[in-house]
Amino acid sequence: MLLAGDIGGTKTILALYARDSGPRQPLFERIYASGQYTSLTRIVQEFLAEQPESIEAACFGVAGPVIQGQAEITNLPWVITTQNLQETLGVEPVLLMNDLQAIANAVPALVSQDLFTLNAGRPVLGGAMAVIAPGTGLGEAYLTWDGSRYHAYASEGGHTDFGPNNTIELEMLRWLQQRMDHVSYEWVCSGKGIPNIYAFLKDSGLAEESPAVAAQLVAASDPTPVIVNAALREEGRCQLSAATLEIFVSILGAEAGNLALKVLATAGVYVGGGIPPRILPALREQRFMQSFLRKGRFSDVLYRVPVHVILNPRAALLGAAHYGLEWMMAAPEAAAAE
Repeated sequence: MLLAGDIGGTKTILALYARDSGPRQPLFERIYASGQYTSLTRIVQEFLAEQPESIEAACFGVAGPVIQGQAEITNLPWVITTQNLQETLGVEPVLLMNDLQAIANAVPALVSQDLFTLNAGRPVLGGAMAVIAPGTGLGEAYLTWDGSRYHAYASEGGHTDFGPNNTIELEMLRWLQQRMDHVSYEWVCSGKGIPNIYAFLKDSGLAEESPAVAAQLVAASDPTPVIVNAALREEGRCQLSAATLEIFVSILGAEAGNLALKVLATAGVYVGGGIPPRILPALREQRFMQSFLRKGRFSDVLYRVPVHVILNPRAALLGAAHYGLEWMMAAPEAAAAE
């Protein structure tokens, strides 16, 4: 058995897989509210109490940087280590990876039903691929081909300096610089960033706020869904919310294009995370691809890059399971070779 998990700041998903079941067919799966637990080990213990199966290996994608077998969850006071998990599970190995690396590991296993294509492009066989995923934060990752398979790598590219592309974005950068020490792409291109864009536009008087939306925001624990829903509403759309989403989509397109150039993602860019499937109507409009392609002399290069939205909400779990099962299949051969 493989235990795989998608460990996020809001929810944790754990699932069991048989060695030959494949990453799309968990034998057992549970979802936990992360904030109700003091650690991942507590969740794992509860999971194992319900399903006391013999586990051979475990693989977890976690929402935070993983360095030398240790991870601090970005939006939780958790420190996760492979050592603690190995002691809890009583198995080796425990594989720990960044959640974006997990999503990237899912990319080779995705099928047409998992994707919505924004730009068909002309993919290069064996070319690099890039993943950008706005959710609570902004994650980025990439994949390279070794001649027989793809390898996924994490990055913290979402925390690089935000670069404005027009006058409004430049004004927003200056506005944010007065309120925070460092303005990264995450602060304008994620679930955290959408309220920042909204607040800037409201404070600057560049769009009118709906009284109904203002009332909902006062009562909301998370303003982002309120703003997004108001922006997508067909009737009685809030101008301020709609303007916020337009800027968000433009910035996301620009940063996706930046990432494509940085890793020369000739085999494709995959837009994941919780927000893109929710705002698919806005992504299908011209604004996203116009920003993606607006790279001067390299616009023609990006025009040939396929761009897909990942629709599968279990992509991180799928990737963790895919990687863990591949490791399990390869482990006996590696041991025999030694």
